[in-house]
Amino acid sequence: MRIGLTFDLRDDYLAAGYGEEETAEFDRLETIDELEAALRQCGHDVDRIGNVRALVKRLAAGASWELVFNIAEGLRGFGREAQIPALLEAYEIPYTFSDTLTSSVTLHKGYTKRILRDYGLPTSDFREVGSLDELSDIDLPFPLFAKPIAEGTAKGIHSGSMVTTQSELQDAVERVLSEFRQPALIEPYLPGREFTVGILGTGDQAAAIGTLEVELSADAEPHSYTYANKERCESLCRFPPAPTAWRERVEPIALAAWRALGCRDAGRVDLRAD
Repeated sequence: MRIGLTFDLRDDYLAAGYGEEETAEFDRLETIDELEAALRQCGHDVDRIGNVRALVKRLAAGASWELVFNIAEGLRGFGREAQIPALLEAYEIPYTFSDTLTSSVTLHKGYTKRILRDYGLPTSDFREVGSLDELSDIDLPFPLFAKPIAEGTAKGIHSGSMVTTQSELQDAVERVLSEFRQPALIEPYLPGREFTVGILGTGDQAAAIGTLEVELSADAEPHSYTYANKERCESLCRFPPAPTAWRERVEPIALAAWRALGCRDAGRVDLRAD
């Protein structure tokens, strides 16, 4: 099979002047090399396409593929993860992983939480704040947690994201609004254990293939799996297999969330206990 490979290469964006945190979701060259090698070992012909701009040029030139293996994240907008899926759908080219709708909705934490809530799944109460003036209407109990409404890889999450006073909340929200130019999601801080569930498959055929616990070392930033902790996860974090009792609790919730959101093929669901 002739497979196109779409991705965002972190070094390309760093060379163009973007910062480390801006490019945190993008891949290193060794990841692309290993992915291409794995696909070739399965007998496929692999064509490295690159990012959305490269895909546009290739499509305009008449290129096509039997399948596109898409791990691109996109750079701008709430729908950035859906940009390549949307193009491929328009050209009727099959691609891996979640479709345009799911890729857009799941990046936005507010929309995601509303869907989970409507399905009766456990998710903490929350508020969306688009300006500092709206903070006076927040009626959630401290401690609270503030983060960007639509980012991944812990972008915008730091040691000051967990707040215990109105002044700290204002500082945390102001940082989100100014640095990420998007609303902040505010929710009660959950002090319990954190897990990540790997899932393979779609719909009723989806299955949990492994669950890890996220443990922070004494040298890590406290309270959560922050951007700094993720960037140095090999030295600051441990990821042991989840205890059986916890796995039996979190995997059904993760699978229900996966299906409710229409996720497809492979991915993970992260959960944190109260």
